Amino acid sequence: MKNTVGKMNIEDFADKTLLIVDDDDPFRNRLGRAMESKGFKVSLAKSIEEGLISARKSPPGFAVVDLRLLDGNGLDVIEEIHKLKPDSRVVMLTGYGNLPTAVSAVKAGAIDYLAKPADAEDVEAALLAEPNSKAQPPENPMSADRVKWEHIQRVFELCNRNVSETARRLKMHRRTLQRILSKRSPK
Repeated sequence: MKNTVGKMNIEDFADKTLLIVDDDDPFRNRLGRAMESKGFKVSLAKSIEEGLISARKSPPGFAVVDLRLLDGNGLDVIEEIHKLKPDSRVVMLTGYGNLPTAVSAVKAGAIDYLAKPADAEDVEAALLAEPNSKAQPPENPMSADRVKWEHIQRVFELCNRNVSETARRLKMHRRTLQRILSKRSPK
């Protein structure tokens, strides 16, 4: 397989260790298996505590860290990895893509920032990107309606499927939210 412009190959790195820190068990395990098949030596953590322990025991060459974890903020893990191994290539993943968080992630030591849902190819491309290359635009990005729907669903789940609380937090009328929730996801 040929290298694409702006992307290095995993064989170019002596340290192929990859730490994935995400509290979504199916996603973490699926991404771990996919990244192993791409040549990374993967270790998994589902909390900040586990991520910090793993990073301190063996600082990874690469890391993928979710922003919001059950026990806190993934930026703490990124900062620790950056302190332990400044040349580690870390990518921040989150379901809450916004500019201030992206800036915080980069200041903490991340080389890139990906919004969920991100697949293994997106993660690999971000981890192996040439240092000063621009990211390629996605081939099939989610529509604005789909992004909005995903955000509403995430907030709804975080509010324990409470429509009134979700509507309050999203600053929308409860009936409007109920109509959105009753429809299928947009393409």
